[in-house]
Amino acid sequence: MRAKITYLVTAAVLVFYFALVGSRGVLLIKTGTLLTVTFGVAVLILPVIGLWFLWKNTQFVRRANALAAELDAEGGLPVDELKRTPSGRVDRESADAVFALRKAETEDAPADWRTWFRLAVAYHDARDTPRARKAMQRAIALHDGKHVEAV
Repeated sequence: MRAKITYLVTAAVLVFYFALVGSRGVLLIKTGTLLTVTFGVAVLILPVIGLWFLWKNTQFVRRANALAAELDAEGGLPVDELKRTPSGRVDRESADAVFALRKAETEDAPADWRTWFRLAVAYHDARDTPRARKAMQRAIALHDGKHVEAV
């Protein structure tokens, strides 16, 4: 729940910022000189890109959460079996062992979105966010029935 609140607050702050920047772009365009209109258009592009990125990221999070809920209903969510240091951080060797297991499961069933979901969690636990995101994107695509090229 804390992560959802943090995400919502961050998104709200970004939307406010985009609105503020956009209003400055409109003011620059209203000035009417070639230079200010050019800058105004450039300034308006930034919030559009930011809003697009925020929308795509929100869609990704919603889809990943839907997969997690479905997998939980099936009883297939990965169990947190990782050893932790006294500070609470995941032990690297423990994460590597779980990762090897999840990778083998995914290689055995590459068309199953569930194995890709669990692999994404293993990547996340190993602090490899880019690969975790790609594995989750593959899980989403497989769940939605989209054709996915082999890695």
